[in-house]
Amino acid sequence: MKWMNKLERKFGKYAIPNLMYYIIVLYAFGFILNIVAPRFYVDYLSLNMYAIMQGQVWRLITFIIQPPDTNLWFVVFTLYLYYMIGRQLEFAWGVFRFNLYFFMGVLFHIIAALLVYVIFGASLPMGTYYLNLSLFFAYAALYPNQQFYLFMIIPVKVKWLAWIDAFFFGYTILRAFLPAYGGSYAGIYYKALALEAFVSFLNFLIFYFTSRNYKKYSPKEMHRRRVYQKEVSEARQNQQYTNGAKHRCTVCGRTELDDPNLEFRYCSKCNGAHEYCQDHLFTHEHIR
Repeated sequence: MKWMNKLERKFGKYAIPNLMYYIIVLYAFGFILNIVAPRFYVDYLSLNMYAIMQGQVWRLITFIIQPPDTNLWFVVFTLYLYYMIGRQLEFAWGVFRFNLYFFMGVLFHIIAALLVYVIFGASLPMGTYYLNLSLFFAYAALYPNQQFYLFMIIPVKVKWLAWIDAFFFGYTILRAFLPAYGGSYAGIYYKALALEAFVSFLNFLIFYFTSRNYKKYSPKEMHRRRVYQKEVSEARQNQQYTNGAKHRCTVCGRTELDDPNLEFRYCSKCNGAHEYCQDHLFTHEHIR
C-alpha cells in the first residue's frame, strides 16, 4: 500500500473527480456513434495494434468509448449500474485510487493487445468489457451483502453474483486452452479474450490486496455522512452569533470569544449540526 500512498501524494492533484460520470458519457457517445456510423469505431477508434503501429496513436485512448451493448434498454440499465458501482468505489477508495484502478485497467488492456500482436502477429480489437466486469468484483469485495434485484423481483446478494462473474472469467481463460477452440484464427481470438479477462482480474487482485483493510461503508452509512456534511456546511453558513462569534457550544454556550484557546467540533452522532467545545464533545448526551 505504501507505493500507492506515494503515488497519491505525488499525483493525487491530477485525479478526476466523478470519473465514472465522464466514462458513462463516453459510452453513450459510442452508442450513438454505433447507430450513426456502425463501422467508424472499428475502422478508426478501436484498439487495433497494427493501426497504432502505423501512427494512429489516438486509438490508445479512443478505444474506451466502446458501449457495453447495442440494445438501447440494456445499455441504459448497464450504464446506470456502472455509474452506481463506480461512484461507490470512488467514495470508498477515494478519487485518486479509483482513477488509478480504472486507468491501470486501460493500460493492462493496451499491454494485452500488444502481447497478442507481438506473439501471434494478430491485431484484434479489444474493448473495456472485462474491465467493467472487474469493477463489479471490486464492488462485491467491499459490499458482499448488498442486494440486487434480478428482474426487479428476486433479491440476490452481490457476493453470489460475483461468484457467477468469477466463473465467467475462469471459463473465458480456460477456453483458450481447450482443443475445441484451437483453430488458427479462432484460437488466437479466444486467447486474446483470455488475456483480456486475465489482466482485468489481475487489476482487481492488485487493488484487493492493497486496499482490503479500508473501512467499508454501507450505502446507509454513506447517506448518513452526506446528510451530516451538508448540515454542517449549512450550519457554518447560517451561524450568526452575537458579538461576532462563529462557534458556540450546545451544552455550555461558550464561544471562542470567551476563551481563544477553546476548540469546537461538530458531533456526527447527533441528529442535526450541533457544535460542542472540547470539554463537552465526548461527554454530552447525543441529540436524537
